[in-house]
Parts: sequence; C-alpha cells; structure tokens
Amino acid sequence: MRLRTPLALLGAAVLVLVGPPLLTTGSGSETGTQIPGLRFMVPNTPGGGYDITARTAAKNAEDAGLTHNIEVFNLPGAGGTVGLSRLVSEHGNGKLAMSMGLGVVGAVRSNDAPKTLGDSTPIARLTEEQDVVVVAKDSPYKTIDDLIGAWKENPGKLPVGGGSSPGGPDHLAPMLMARAAGIPPKQVNYIPFDGGGELLASILGNKVAFGVSGVGEYLDQIKAGELRLLAVTGPKRVDGLDAPTLREAGYDVNFTNWRGIVAPPGLTDGERDKLVRLVEELHGSDEWRKSMKQNGWDDAFLTGDEFGAFLDAEDKRVVSVLKELGL
Repeated sequence: MRLRTPLALLGAAVLVLVGPPLLTTGSGSETGTQIPGLRFMVPNTPGGGYDITARTAAKNAEDAGLTHNIEVFNLPGAGGTVGLSRLVSEHGNGKLAMSMGLGVVGAVRSNDAPKTLGDSTPIARLTEEQDVVVVAKDSPYKTIDDLIGAWKENPGKLPVGGGSSPGGPDHLAPMLMARAAGIPPKQVNYIPFDGGGELLASILGNKVAFGVSGVGEYLDQIKAGELRLLAVTGPKRVDGLDAPTLREAGYDVNFTNWRGIVAPPGLTDGERDKLVRLVEELHGSDEWRKSMKQNGWDDAFLTGDEFGAFLDAEDKRVVSVLKELGL
C-alpha cells in the first residue's frame, strides 16, 4: 500500500497525531478552527484512499496550526457503510468527521444500507483524482491493448480487483472499460476489496489479473517498479507517469473519482460552520497544496450545502450508470 509518511507506516487502527497548538497570529486559535478532541473516522482499512486522505489532512491541519490532537481511526466494513452507520448514530457530535467519497455513494446502493449520506451533514468535497489500471511487474501484459485483448477472449478468467464495492469508483471504471472494449459488463469477474491496501497484495500476488484504484494510492509502487501502469481513466495523462489515457488508447472512457468529508446529523449551525471553516483554512494552506501535488490529486473544493447537492446528484448518477450497464 502507498505510505508516504512515518505516520502511515504505523498502519494502526487508531492513530493520534499530536502537535502543540500554535498561538501566533493567523493560527487556528485566532481563526476559530481549533476543535479540541476532534476525531476523524476512516471507513476502510489502512492504506486505502480514504485513509491516505484523512491522515494527510490531519497532519497538514496540525502542521499549519489549525487545530491539534486530531485522532484518526479506522472502522472498515461493507464498502464504508459500517462507518457511515456509526457516523449517523453519533447524532449531534460536532467533534467527529468521516473521510469518504464516491465509493461510499456506491456502497450504500449495492449494500442496500439502512443509512445513507443524506442522513449525514455534508462538510466538503476535497479532491478529485483519476483511477489507474495496473498489473504486477511480472505480468504478461505490457500494454493496455495486451490486457484488453486477453480480457476480450475470456472475460470471466481475468479477474479484476478494485478497492470499492459494486457501484464504487473502482468497480464503475473497469465496467466502463469493458463496455468500451465490447465486453458485456455482466461477464466481468470483479472482485471487491475493502480499500486499496487490501487490493495491492492481491495484485502483487497475481490473485487478480489487474487492478483499478486511485492514482494517489499506488504512485509510490508505480514509481518503484513494483506495479506496471497500463493506463489512466481520466481526461489527461498524469504528470510524471508514462501511461496513456484510455481514450488515447482507443477506449472511450473518461472517469474520475473524488473524496470528501461528512459529519454526523443534528449539528448546530455553529458546529457545522466550525468544521467547514477548518477545512476551508486547510484548503488554503501551503501544507495541503504541497500534499495534493505529491499525491497527484486535483483540487475539487466544494463546501456545505453545495456539497450536499453534489452528493444527491452523485447518488442519482451511480444509479443511472448501473442501470445503463445492466448491473
């Protein structure tokens, strides 16, 4: 799994990031972003995209002096819906937030979850990123055409792994790839994993023929030569990586993922505004801008009610795409 910082190397279920509050002008105490006892839930396993995003955001907020003693903890299960149920049960808790993204939107649908993102308080959409199509370094597939050619011959015998439940980004991207290549999506042998960390071991161990995940999750492994990058799913090549877009390779797919933050329901306006203000200050910090560049993330900042409207639209989009693909 992709681990950039010493914090991530701990891979612990609970990680407390400790740093002294800064009391200088412009610090969190001056701008009203200090939230003592803030906890940040990650609804999948260590090493996945939600985990990397949460730990990066927490460390950047600490380093920028916006708040301190943020506790980041993992509560995986059912594509993020276990964490979502826990979040919703914490009604009125203004000191809890959850890292999430398109994968949770899809998991709510595919698992027929009792709680939805409509039950949460939307805080902010942070980033957008492309998915990558990767194989192990010793894979027989050298190019995306090699992979697609073998996949078309016998779709069921080439399992594809993704770090999200059906309906999530790592599921939708290969399904759209299959359709573009003339493979019926229903014939695709998709194997879901609870985050990119779990998926990585199966790619490296050749338990799946190829994997699809966020570029930020596997950037280090790609650069180290442990994974071979065949293509990216978005509209443009990723800086520093030598791989075509799927459209460049002749497959009509343009797909990106996004990640954000939600909080429990029942917050006061003041509690919600304080969380939004903290994320706004984080978004404007040098620390966050540097991390976005290092991780290959694109800025997709959106807060509050606008983010809530976006979540509702994404839910409808997932349903539409699944129906369109016959899934």
